[in-house]
Amino acid sequence: MIFHETGLPGVFAIHLEPQADERGFFARSWCRREFEIHGLNPAMVQCNVSFNQKKGTLRGLHYQAAPHPESKLVRCTAGSIFDVAVDLRPGSPTLKKWTGMVLSSANRRMIYIPEGVAHGFLTLEDNTEIFYQMSEFYHPELSRGVRWDDPAFKIAWPSRVEVISERDRNYSSFVPA
Repeated sequence: MIFHETGLPGVFAIHLEPQADERGFFARSWCRREFEIHGLNPAMVQCNVSFNQKKGTLRGLHYQAAPHPESKLVRCTAGSIFDVAVDLRPGSPTLKKWTGMVLSSANRRMIYIPEGVAHGFLTLEDNTEIFYQMSEFYHPELSRGVRWDDPAFKIAWPSRVEVISERDRNYSSFVPA
């Protein structure tokens, strides 16, 4: 795997290193040792799949609060998404800054999102599927979110939002802790 830190400390774009032969290729998509070397949380306790039928589906911006914050490793296994990470860490020099990248089944890129960073995505194709690895178990009472269109972040979503849940639509604007 090749790790590239983005403009947000601790947020990494991770590229697979396919080993090709006549059958196709083989590549590692997770390695505890490599995550530790890069200072990333290597604990993965849960995996989730998100399937989205329609292009323009927005999910996010989500995070899990203390005492059980979570890091995420996200990969698009079918279709494509514009994936966004927003720094919500108090005292961070990049507080309220965001980074975004296209994840797709074709580019096989992943994004690592550390604790304290909100995550969301917008589907760029119909029938898009996302695979997540999480460092913490889901605690519904600690599930949080902020508005996807909050002017404090100025996220440049690449296309129009067509489908969004009531919960995601009604999150409050960001208020620093």
